Amino acid sequence: MSDTGLIVTNAHVVSSTTPVQMHNGDVYEASIKDIDKKSDIATIKINPQLPVLLLGHSADLRPGEFVVAIGSPFALQNTVTTGIVSTAQRDGKELGIRDSDMDYIQTDAIINYGNSGGPLVNLDGEVIGINTLKVAAGISFAIPSDRITRFLNESLDKHSKGGSIKKRFIGIRMLTITPALVEELKQQNPDFPDVASGIYVHEVVPHSPAQKGGIRDGDIIVKLNDDETELGGKSTAVASYHNTTVYDEQCPCQTYSLNFDGWTMETLALTHSPPCDLEVGT
Repeated sequence: MSDTGLIVTNAHVVSSTTPVQMHNGDVYEASIKDIDKKSDIATIKINPQLPVLLLGHSADLRPGEFVVAIGSPFALQNTVTTGIVSTAQRDGKELGIRDSDMDYIQTDAIINYGNSGGPLVNLDGEVIGINTLKVAAGISFAIPSDRITRFLNESLDKHSKGGSIKKRFIGIRMLTITPALVEELKQQNPDFPDVASGIYVHEVVPHSPAQKGGIRDGDIIVKLNDDETELGGKSTAVASYHNTTVYDEQCPCQTYSLNFDGWTMETLALTHSPPCDLEVGT
């Protein structure tokens, strides 16, 4: 990822002593710089300067785009396979990964044991993912480059502050409100409110601050800081603002607000009492 010898790979392929073998046969001992086992991303460092690949933007990926997977399956070095993007966002829970918050890139490029940690590259030569797992031949998955970029930024921020980063967590899985989604939900429930923007709470994580605070499946978050906004489906955005107004599916005429104060979420629900203080998970 940098010409100073910083390498990004899968967390599950690194250990306390990880040798890195170059294509010319040279072997170097790598030190682990940062690791996130839940996201399965790690950075390691070796001394030699290296050529680098640029990170692309996985958000720009569309189904049908051609991609190239590079790795060493079964220790066969410098193996390249090709395929297309089957879907740009495959929820990890669909793959049986419990409590996953990852949307993987699905591709039909063949990967096998030994491909893990290698790059998935677009036709512009940009890394748009890290090859991570497969379900069957032609059904493979990669961690998107935008998630890698977020990990790298958090790692840089953590090291610059000399400490660890606390990740804000509310505990909701969401869909961005679109006209098509509203139309579909109105077919299921004619009383579904007419909303033009916001996020639809698809699922509330059990035992999460959101569940304890009264948010339920089917609620719609429509405002941040008393300002109607398109939230883009990012749960991290919700934890960064105050006075979030929510339509409650079970009582559409009522709203309630979420107020964040440091690492405490104070929830006042008009349809629930009494108000309670909740610690936001990290």
